[in-house]
Amino acid sequence: MEDLINHPQHYNMNSVEAIDIISASMTKDEFAGYLKGNILKYIIRYKHKGSPEADLKKANWYLNKLIEEVENVAE
Repeated sequence: MEDLINHPQHYNMNSVEAIDIISASMTKDEFAGYLKGNILKYIIRYKHKGSPEADLKKANWYLNKLIEEVENVAE
């Protein structure tokens, strides 16, 4: 069964996930801003589009990714 939150098929290009391509194309600060923007997007719209639970899980996914980025900078 497809994992629509953590690894959606439509974000995978030749075994490379879109998030990794996006990260590689940006500075650390730009990528952190991108992640923050997506967190806000999913939180703001969670009651207004599709599945509220799915949007909150997506916001959480981006938050966890941002936490990883912050931890990597701190090391």
